[in-house]
Amino acid sequence: MIISKELDIFLKILLNKKMKIIEVDNLSYRYDKSTENYILKNLTFHVKQGEWLSLIGHNGSGKSTTVRLIDGLLEADSGNIVIKGEKLNPKNIWEKRRQIGIVFQNPDNQFVGATVEDDVAFSLENNGVPHQEMVERVHHALEVVGMLDYAKREPARLSGGQKQRVAIAGVIALRPDILILDEATSMLDPEGRRDVIDIVRKIKNDFGMTVISITHDLEEVALSDRVLILKNGQVESTSTPRKLFARTDLVDLGLDYPFTSQLIRDLVDKGVNISETYLTEKELQDFIWELNLTK
Repeated sequence: MIISKELDIFLKILLNKKMKIIEVDNLSYRYDKSTENYILKNLTFHVKQGEWLSLIGHNGSGKSTTVRLIDGLLEADSGNIVIKGEKLNPKNIWEKRRQIGIVFQNPDNQFVGATVEDDVAFSLENNGVPHQEMVERVHHALEVVGMLDYAKREPARLSGGQKQRVAIAGVIALRPDILILDEATSMLDPEGRRDVIDIVRKIKNDFGMTVISITHDLEEVALSDRVLILKNGQVESTSTPRKLFARTDLVDLGLDYPFTSQLIRDLVDKGVNISETYLTEKELQDFIWELNLTK
């Protein structure tokens, strides 16, 4: 029995090591090479296979710079980036980019096709995907994001949420291992934001995709497995969403307080005894229900 437990622990450790799909080691970067003003300084973190990692922090903390370095759009001054066990370098940069899909803040900047299906097919054509396979991939990707009925539409005539769905479809069609959302929901209304988040959650679960999300949206953060907080180009802390929302300095991190945290504080001010500083909506609902039953 003891040997079995030890073996179980060993296998979990081994699996954990294999699960690191991205490793960032002592990464430093500055836009102006003539100064010592580094936007990132000795940044170190990892991302596990299949997890949803949220990157948060104030503007200028280095979030977007970090994902652009991971995708090879920028070149680091020093440090290493390892993707799927291979160090990112000029020789494999295009191969690594094919393993990563990015959805940016403004989808209009990503559209190149005359129709929705043309746009989703564009990257597939550039990657030499055979025509019949390309047709099947485009159809499947648009079906996943609920945009198949809009295949012949012009992208410019779509709503903001629909445009982001198409942008995500373009990523799904390429079948990358990693999906990066760079403030992808920030320009959407609440309903559009929720739709996009639900789609991302579905494709993550269905395809085992790794998600890195740069966001200030609490719903998006709440869905992540882990939260990485950047401050002045370095890791301020790493935590779960629950531990993050229990902090009292969220405004200093560029976030609002969750609705439930605000409600808990109001209840405490009215004399209700609640030890937790954060509960999910369901947990708070259950607490209030039990509180009423005991009266």
